[in-house]
Amino acid sequence: MKKSYQKTIYACFTGYIVQAIVNNFAPLLFLTFHESYGISMEKITLLITFNFGMQLLVDLLSVGFVDRIGYRAAMVLAHVCSSAGLIFLAVLPGMFQDPFVGLFISVVVYAAGGGLLEVLVSPVMEACPSDNKEKAMSLLHSFYCWGHVGVVLLSTLFFRLAGIGSWRILALLWALIPLVNGVVFLRAPMASLMEEGEEGIPLRRLFTMKTFWGLLIMMICAGASEQAVSQWASTLAESSLGLSKTAGDLAGPMMFAVMMGIGRAYYGKKGDQIDLERFMRGSGILCVVAYLMIVFAPVPVLGLAGCALCGLSVGIMWPGTFSLAAASMKRGGTALFALLALGGDVGCSLGPTVAGQVSGWLGDNLQAGILAAIVFPLILLAALGVKGGVDKARARRMAADGAAC
Repeated sequence: MKKSYQKTIYACFTGYIVQAIVNNFAPLLFLTFHESYGISMEKITLLITFNFGMQLLVDLLSVGFVDRIGYRAAMVLAHVCSSAGLIFLAVLPGMFQDPFVGLFISVVVYAAGGGLLEVLVSPVMEACPSDNKEKAMSLLHSFYCWGHVGVVLLSTLFFRLAGIGSWRILALLWALIPLVNGVVFLRAPMASLMEEGEEGIPLRRLFTMKTFWGLLIMMICAGASEQAVSQWASTLAESSLGLSKTAGDLAGPMMFAVMMGIGRAYYGKKGDQIDLERFMRGSGILCVVAYLMIVFAPVPVLGLAGCALCGLSVGIMWPGTFSLAAASMKRGGTALFALLALGGDVGCSLGPTVAGQVSGWLGDNLQAGILAAIVFPLILLAALGVKGGVDKARARRMAADGAAC
């Protein structure tokens, strides 16, 4: 790994920490918003939908403008939006008669930053010289998990010491991280994804490739499988499993994030010795088991163990799909990464929205909502099975053609 790119690599690691703050700080306050502002759980669900929906829109638009303005300018813009949205979260709800309007504006602004980060960080890291791209990608994505752990642990400690009523101060403190990292990206060296003179796969051709659509379905299911549990873990631990706010945050979302980080860090360490697709299939089966534990556990401790197991199982899904895409569609470029990020954000919105809506229809029964979301890891397993069958058929044809020659 070239020393001159260390600054860029560390900034990419921090970029995923910023995205973890954007996605996971507000969910710790859902019950606070519900109780202090009188916002219904259905409207709280809309904040999740708006967050990932805005990220989805930015993913789509970025296909057209990232290459025009350049990766550096886009990366700085992502951090500015992330910081501004967190500042707005602390300020705007108290400025509107309906606090939900202020929360909505804040979510839209920081979600724009999160969407850009999802598009930009992986290709910027992919372009940096490294010995094993798959290991580097998994290690990169593990920093999202460690960021998630940090958000939950430090936020819980802050709430314990300063009180939940001081959450606005904490939002301002979290806003400093994207602000500083944006400054770092102003000077960090950037490598190109393409070799000199090489052109990426045109967008129109991408849409005709079966491999692309299979990878897109996998990304949707990866995002949905992860966030259906992650976004509701704190609320599930408090409302359905009867834990306190502090215990709920530590045992729910933090353990989920720790286990997800362990899964990604393990592959980042041992990835050159592991078959990625086999590892992903095993993880998908484990994810289904985890969902069933959350839903049908007879005692709360088993439900919490299911949340932790789910974090471990989903760890490889998102970075693994990115790695499969980078290996099988080497000239995909910005368009490929942006569209896969779009698919991931569709899943990140769809998974918790399905869980929340089904929960609302069945009397705020979150466990029933989680059961409905089990369809996503099942579809991902099916997509991996189809891909494996197609790859084997292609290998047999190539072997037959070689024998004929």
